[in-house]
Amino acid sequence: MFEQGVIRPPSEASSLLVRVTRNCPWNRCHICPAYKGKKFSRRTVEEVKHDIDEMKKEYASFSDRFTSAFLQDADSLILPTEELVEIIEYIKKVFPNIERITTYARAKSMKRKNVEAYKHLKEAGLNRIHTGMESGSRNVLKLIAKGNQPEDILAGGKQVKESGISLSEYIMPGVGGKAFSREHALETARILNEIRPDFIRVRTFAVHPMSPIQKMVDAGTFVPLSDEEVVKEIRLLLENLDEMPTHFRCGDFSLNLLMQVDGMLNTHKQAMIEEIDRYLALTKEQKQAYSLIQRTYPGMRSLDVLQDQRLMEGLRGDIETLEKNEPDGFNKHIRRLMTYQLPQPQTDCWE
Repeated sequence: MFEQGVIRPPSEASSLLVRVTRNCPWNRCHICPAYKGKKFSRRTVEEVKHDIDEMKKEYASFSDRFTSAFLQDADSLILPTEELVEIIEYIKKVFPNIERITTYARAKSMKRKNVEAYKHLKEAGLNRIHTGMESGSRNVLKLIAKGNQPEDILAGGKQVKESGISLSEYIMPGVGGKAFSREHALETARILNEIRPDFIRVRTFAVHPMSPIQKMVDAGTFVPLSDEEVVKEIRLLLENLDEMPTHFRCGDFSLNLLMQVDGMLNTHKQAMIEEIDRYLALTKEQKQAYSLIQRTYPGMRSLDVLQDQRLMEGLRGDIETLEKNEPDGFNKHIRRLMTYQLPQPQTDCWE
């Protein structure tokens, strides 16, 4: 048999999943539950090759259908370049139809490899790197214990781009709470404008109930944003992003309220802002209704759904009940619904 990790990007849903490390080498951030309670370890090249051989046997009847592979877990670039090259070349040897190979990586690992190392990896077959930037704000990065500084994100991202490898930067609207919302949007835009990644993938923040952030919410030291406030933060971010050939991607993550805000910054930026403004122009009741629909049944859904008067009438009673149940009851209910979409720790321990 072979090993597989617990998560991968949505865009890698049909990829061959090849585990080259186990879990996350940092694993101390306050926002990600995926690897909590598990230790990080590196796998040897021989172990990984054995897994690739086993996958070839397991998928024998349809192995030729694999055209992409994803290297797991959280930070494959922590391995020496030559080991990664050997693994990538072996994947392509055993699965000759694979055309795209991608990986997760942390900013500090990206920074440690120079442009020549990335060119070597690209030549071997590494096409794209996915990285969780989350924020460009030093204060927000400290708040969530990300373990990176803005200069790490900037240096690593620019080196990847210079090498010609495609880069996906993941950002997290709402992760700074009310205290850092504006700073989070502006500093994130500033760093992204310097990196100029191929993708900006939007991952709206939801507080995991086991996380240190939830303890801060309970203590009143972290005030979460409402859906409307998150949308306003995204608008401020978009306003300050350059019109560059970068895909601003909301449509591949169901925690994004407005999944339809999705397009190229150099051709669709204004249209995306107009869609946000269309939402912001709704009445309070309409905004609440849209949140309740999206958070109960996530999906890419037009604002036109609000024209259904029978639907609105039914939701009106639900909204009134939620607001009567407890102070800020509606927003608390929405936040609870959002947590259902989060990955769960592999153990009962966040540490």
